Amino acid sequence: MTYRRAVIPALAGGLLITLLLWWAGASTQALQLRGTTSVFDPESVSELVRWLAPWTYDSPAELMSGGPVGASTAAGGSTQYADLYSTAMQIRFVAVFVFFLVGALLLVRRIPPTQGRTPATLLVLWAWAPVAGTLAVTVSAPWLIASRGHGSYRVLPALAGAVASSGPVTVFAGLLTAVVTVLVARVTVKGEEPLPRQSVPPRPARLAASVGTAVVALSLVVLSYQSVAAWIQTSFGSGGMLSEPGDLLRQWLLLGGWTGPGSTGLGDWLLYRAVDVILLAVVWWALRLLPGLLTRTTVPAMAVGAVCATVLGLTASQVLHMAIDDTATVYGPVHVFSTLGNGVPAALTFGVAAGLAAVATLRLAGGRDTAAVPG
Repeated sequence: MTYRRAVIPALAGGLLITLLLWWAGASTQALQLRGTTSVFDPESVSELVRWLAPWTYDSPAELMSGGPVGASTAAGGSTQYADLYSTAMQIRFVAVFVFFLVGALLLVRRIPPTQGRTPATLLVLWAWAPVAGTLAVTVSAPWLIASRGHGSYRVLPALAGAVASSGPVTVFAGLLTAVVTVLVARVTVKGEEPLPRQSVPPRPARLAASVGTAVVALSLVVLSYQSVAAWIQTSFGSGGMLSEPGDLLRQWLLLGGWTGPGSTGLGDWLLYRAVDVILLAVVWWALRLLPGLLTRTTVPAMAVGAVCATVLGLTASQVLHMAIDDTATVYGPVHVFSTLGNGVPAALTFGVAAGLAAVATLRLAGGRDTAAVPG
């Protein structure tokens, strides 16, 4: 698929997800209306406010102090700090449009919705939406931190909190965005000579998928183990403005968190570990199919595809955790979905590394010659 054809659905998707997130942020005002608790229970209202806060352009008074970094401004209402908050949100919405546009342009071009690729195109675009949201809140976080009036205080932990704040709203907005983007892409691809599915030798493809999955497992199994994760978070005790990078590293390195079965029943422990195995299985299967889905196995396409595979595996594990979660009766039904979108920074870190490792393994193991495939 040519760039000229791919840019149309990418633009449509970028505009749609930006509008959906802007609309979601504007809806925070509605949750402050009297009588809202007669529709939702108080716990669900509080959870919805937390979801929407990172995308709230005009922050209500309740969110101006004591809330998440991603939705805070100075409690005193200083014009200077309010302007910083407005600037941060402008950067955030422009960034989410740009990041989604760039990723969707690459994905739609390399995995066009033809020749049986439509489900794969839909899934990778859906997975890319939380990544674009995470990158957007990351680049806009310094302005939001400064808008609190004490930007030099615990800046790295504050940045870590902002990075983790994009929330489940990007997952839900991303699903609708992916559907619309694929529909537009199917229209724009008509009349173009479809590239056939490429044949990839099974052994190199399996080996590349195994190497890429091992990279993801490093985060999920090794770094996310409780004692290792605690060491990562507490090993930095130096003073100064840039102290305590452990919180920031935790966001970008840990896909989960687990410990031995001593802290819970063996049955529950095995159930949660089975969910982690499913995450790795989804990643392996996606990486196994990815070289055959791409019109050309380039390094950027494999890296972005591996990121999407990791996010899909993470989302699958979070949905399974929702099925075995019993906190809905305590915190409200909305709380069940609160884990969606968590771990995306680490999925981005190790997804890129997994994609690079997979494409290197594929080439060394005798996979198809990337230079010989047109497109």
